[in-house]
Amino acid sequence: MASPSQLYDLLIDHANSDAKVTEFTLGLVWSVCKTQQLGFAMSPNVPTRTLSWPGTLVGKPLRELIAWIKEWDPYQATVAMAAINCSLNRYELPAGVTLLSTSDKANLAVFEHFLPHLKNKKVVVIGRYPGIESYTHELNLTILERQVQGNDLPDPAAEYILPEADWVFITASSITNKTFPRLAELAKNAKTVLMGPTLPWMPHWHEFDIDYVAGLEVVDPVKLYQTAAEGGGVRIFENGARYRIVELTPTNTMNWLKTRIAQDYAEKARLNDEMERWYGSGKSSRFPQFNDLHDATARLSRMDTSFKILWDAHQRSRS
Repeated sequence: MASPSQLYDLLIDHANSDAKVTEFTLGLVWSVCKTQQLGFAMSPNVPTRTLSWPGTLVGKPLRELIAWIKEWDPYQATVAMAAINCSLNRYELPAGVTLLSTSDKANLAVFEHFLPHLKNKKVVVIGRYPGIESYTHELNLTILERQVQGNDLPDPAAEYILPEADWVFITASSITNKTFPRLAELAKNAKTVLMGPTLPWMPHWHEFDIDYVAGLEVVDPVKLYQTAAEGGGVRIFENGARYRIVELTPTNTMNWLKTRIAQDYAEKARLNDEMERWYGSGKSSRFPQFNDLHDATARLSRMDTSFKILWDAHQRSRS
């Protein structure tokens, strides 16, 4: 299993970009970063009046905001997470199952999808999803939550509950608050689903023993941005968003990696050609897209390593 520090370095390497932020909303439920794409992150649930940056985010390159993902301040980390997702959403989503929203189960679509597999299993959900309690009568369900309600268990119970679980659903906002690495480690013997609009579409989750990812698929970016900006919570799934589930089998993950490697290899080749023309024309100043070229090279190195790990494991399993 990859280390906690590797996760945040991976996110930075995959998402770094000089694209400029055109709009940013720190919403009631969702924070949204916008360039040519949208990126979501769950907003902190503690209000504040003392942020230092309001009025300064628009126009900044994404890489400046993405660097905040290593910060402990919840607002800085949330801004970074939204910026990371904004950058990663420039790539085509991996092949998977698209879940169509229904008015009564919109935000619970992922649980509805897995419901047939959860009968007679010990199921743990990290984070209280609105309406999740409706499953308590048909499932052996435990909910872990920082702000405990009803029969929820508090955060520290994870140390005792997760190693005994059969299925664990981990909210992707745990990436932002830095609890994900430990939760994933505790749940490594269970079937694990990393889920939520905060999910970064990055092809390395197998390195953290995640079996499925369920993230946001943007259908109508204009309506989706408006809904989040107006305080929308579960309403985003009725106004421009839906879930996509990807099973992280070795084959699926290798295909995802191959697609991303091909895209970044083409990008690197294009940038190398442009750099040669830049210096070939007699210019002595640094190539303007040097950072982009460096980022593409770093991503390719990470993905090549990840692919080799999967390939070697796949070959051993066949021998």
